[in-house]
Amino acid sequence: MSHAANPILVEATRGSMVESFHRGRYVVMKADGTVVAEGGDIDALMYPRSAIKPLLAIPLVESGAADAFKLEDKHIALACSSHNGEEEHANTVKAWLEHIGLSVETLECAPHYSIHPAAGIKQAGDQVTLTKAHNNCSGKHSGFLTTAQHLGDAPAGYINETHPVQQRLIKVLEDMGDCDLSSTPRGIDGCGIPVIGMRLRDLGLAMARMADPSGLDAKRVEAIKRIRKGCAAAPFMVAGTGRFCTGIMEECGEDALVKVGAEGVYCAAFPEQGLGVALKIDDGTQRGAEVAMGAILRQHGVIDDAKAETLKKYLTPVLTNWAGKYAGDMRPAF
Repeated sequence: MSHAANPILVEATRGSMVESFHRGRYVVMKADGTVVAEGGDIDALMYPRSAIKPLLAIPLVESGAADAFKLEDKHIALACSSHNGEEEHANTVKAWLEHIGLSVETLECAPHYSIHPAAGIKQAGDQVTLTKAHNNCSGKHSGFLTTAQHLGDAPAGYINETHPVQQRLIKVLEDMGDCDLSSTPRGIDGCGIPVIGMRLRDLGLAMARMADPSGLDAKRVEAIKRIRKGCAAAPFMVAGTGRFCTGIMEECGEDALVKVGAEGVYCAAFPEQGLGVALKIDDGTQRGAEVAMGAILRQHGVIDDAKAETLKKYLTPVLTNWAGKYAGDMRPAF
């Protein structure tokens, strides 16, 4: 990675002063590789984390597995999700796995309480028995298992890089990003699957092709369109109560496919504009990534003034003290 400082993308104010800020890098691209806008070092490697889940859902549809098991929009959205682990998410995952002849125990991710505070407290108070379906990545894992069932792969070990499920996913990332990932860094994600180092530029290109897949083969074009449709039709399943991804897609529909990743990563596809976006906040904070992504949505015409007013709690969050009194703002700085 370059040692030059990336630009300040987001500022947090308190009173009349900027109290803190978030540096980062971003790229907005077309499917032909043209860079429309950029900031910071877009050629440095990063881990895309969960922001690439719409890309990882491609084999589920492209292989014919989604059709073979008659999956609905809510299942496609869950395959792309980092959901809150609310009961609706967990119950839908459980039913999905039973539908394909498996159980929640087949999942190779760990259970946890809902990441939405009120839902997690209610689960604890109600003494809900947590299962692996409550994991915020259980939808993605269910998509992997559905593809494995359809193609005859053994489900055990599907999170290992050598498993056919993961090999197909790496190939999709390489094809969509027009890159070679054979020697880039590897790690383990929170849910156990491999994380693959990518350049921000290559991730931006992959998302641009999600926005404008016209140069790809017909089967992939149809898969991408179905993924975009599923997320737009069931945005609650992509994230959940109070979440940026869900709120933006509820308002924008298929005009904006947006997806969060851990450690300050966000990706997006804007089909109407034919643009893909990848961004990474240096300090890994989600609040910085969301305000930066909101600014990009505004700058490129996906969110107009009317939508911006509806979505202002996501685009420019207000900072308050414990008594709920206004203290400052989060605002884009680029």
